[in-house]
Amino acid sequence: MAKAVVIGGGVGGLAAGVALRRKGWDVTVLERAPMIEPVGSGLAISANALKALDAVGLGDRIRALSAAEGPFGVRRSDGRWMVRATEADADADYGDSVVVLLRATLMEVLLDALGHDRLLLGTAVKDVDADRGAVRTEAGDLDADLVVAADGIHSATRRALFPGHPGPAYSGVTAWRGLVPRGGLTVPRSESWGRGTVFGVHLLAGDVVYFYATDVLPAGTVHADEREELLRRFGGWHEPIPALLRAADPAMIIRNDIHHQARPLPAFHRGRVALVGDAAHAMTPNLGQGACQAIEDGVVLAHVAGGDLAAYSAARVERTTKIVQRSMTLCRMSKIRNPAAVWLRDAGLSAAARLSPGLMLRSMDELLRWRPPGEPAR
Repeated sequence: MAKAVVIGGGVGGLAAGVALRRKGWDVTVLERAPMIEPVGSGLAISANALKALDAVGLGDRIRALSAAEGPFGVRRSDGRWMVRATEADADADYGDSVVVLLRATLMEVLLDALGHDRLLLGTAVKDVDADRGAVRTEAGDLDADLVVAADGIHSATRRALFPGHPGPAYSGVTAWRGLVPRGGLTVPRSESWGRGTVFGVHLLAGDVVYFYATDVLPAGTVHADEREELLRRFGGWHEPIPALLRAADPAMIIRNDIHHQARPLPAFHRGRVALVGDAAHAMTPNLGQGACQAIEDGVVLAHVAGGDLAAYSAARVERTTKIVQRSMTLCRMSKIRNPAAVWLRDAGLSAAARLSPGLMLRSMDELLRWRPPGEPAR
């Protein structure tokens, strides 16, 4: 039986592990952390990633554990909708909408499908020999027919394989994420834009609200009380944003700087090693495609594994590069601070949506129509 060693137990690593096991591979996933922590944030899984999950038998499970109801779109800070779509619109065009669930829930589903005995926790990788497929750890060496590098945005494997590449660059924005009980709040799925600021809200299963926010700040900026900073920035915005922030537990708010792969890698493989997820194509969250593309990676890699890994790079580099660039374009639009430029941006989005109903979904057409290998695109 062919052997695969996966470096990293995040979404991309687990998805690749599940897909490879379904193809008959003997899979071992190495995770340096002593345990998989239930990170307090949500994830959007769009139609393309749901189809990838269908390919490994998990799509319906994820749909059942997710929330997807009502309209969604982009609003101004005063609450006025600029661009809007509905779940029915998305389902009619792509056979699926966008579902949102806890990151921890997705991880649990993937890990159950992989098999808990396939995950080695507290195992740090010291070196990888791409030609031999050897992985060196503090606990000993592992030989593999395929090594999957899913070791994240600061991937040591990527640096070793492509030492001349500059790696991810700071996007200019920092992000906050949190979970809040819904209570009696009305929570339409939306993302609201201000002057260089963004605030998104999504209702999850179990009446939990996932929120995220971004602002333009120097890299590494930290505040003594992140909730107070959020209230200072967004406390005057439309409801339910102020109410959500007042209800948030300051200790449960996560803040991190956002980086992206400004310069694409020449390939996502070298020797017996293939890169997936953020290790290959880190992107800003503006399109909600980070986890989605990692899941796609795993399914495509499993389809070509055992053959020439150049087929994996050929299938993934161009697609993910376009998505990284489109996501950064939206990031730049949301970073605009000049009042006149913000007014022009908002007026332009609103006018385009009025003149061309369905604009929001059509702009995502190429992305959402993706299908797993072997299944024709619609």
